[in-house]
Amino acid sequence: MRLITRGDLDGLTSAVLITSMEQIDSIELVHPKDMQDGKVDVKKGDIIVNLPYHPKCSKWFDHHSGGEELGPKKVFDGRYGVAPSAARLVFEYYDHPSLDKFGELVAETDRVDAAQLTMADIIDPKRYVLLSYTLDPRTGLGGAFRSYYMHLLNWMKVHPITEVLAMPEVAEKVEEIRSSQKEYERELKKHSKVVGNVVITDFRRKQKRPVGNRFLIYALFPKVNVWLNPFRGRGGENVVISMGHSILNRTCNTHVGDLCARFGGGGHKGAGTCQVDKAKAKKIIDEITGVLTANG
Repeated sequence: MRLITRGDLDGLTSAVLITSMEQIDSIELVHPKDMQDGKVDVKKGDIIVNLPYHPKCSKWFDHHSGGEELGPKKVFDGRYGVAPSAARLVFEYYDHPSLDKFGELVAETDRVDAAQLTMADIIDPKRYVLLSYTLDPRTGLGGAFRSYYMHLLNWMKVHPITEVLAMPEVAEKVEEIRSSQKEYERELKKHSKVVGNVVITDFRRKQKRPVGNRFLIYALFPKVNVWLNPFRGRGGENVVISMGHSILNRTCNTHVGDLCARFGGGGHKGAGTCQVDKAKAKKIIDEITGVLTANG
């Protein structure tokens, strides 16, 4: 039996729960877009978690909006519904006393995946929140990710979070996050400007997009309610425009996914991206900024 999931904290926590209850032979980490585009070879017996549905799977767990359209047209094994994380649905589905020891892990995964974080969680993250940043590809740590993920999966089943964070592989990434935060903060301040309720961080002049804690921008500009972040696309031919609601000031009235869809992208209410031709980027960024400020 194979588990197909994502390489974030929600996918990891789901994997901890499922491998504690099922005989899983292998784990495949995939991107949601690859699943949507049919690039993942799903087979009978596979369990899919935190990803779009596939008709060949034996169990499916997901909590993302849109799943009701993309999901099965008949009764299926697993669970889909509104929840702060896919791990919460897995936890409720199995409902077994042996999983009670993972209660804090599931609760903290709920907070991280739903971005229900505090200023302290951004500036001085601890425990599971800190661990989640080491998994977030937008933090930009790189390295042998699959090996790291599998180590965490095995450690978290038998060690408390304090011991997991002390493991050399984890401690190294934690130190990298903390040591790079000041530099990332300088880059954000240098390349950002506020327009009404929007903070625009323009990294297009940078050959490589600076990376760090993706929520730090909201701590630096707590009065804005949405972030607009254009940067160079791969190869430099396109401009990627990333948008996200502030997790500290939750008053943005724009459905970001719908706005991105106007320009060939997508997402959900609180976050989204689109790629545009660099020759048209300025006009489109101005148009998007106008929509965001007009909506408030």
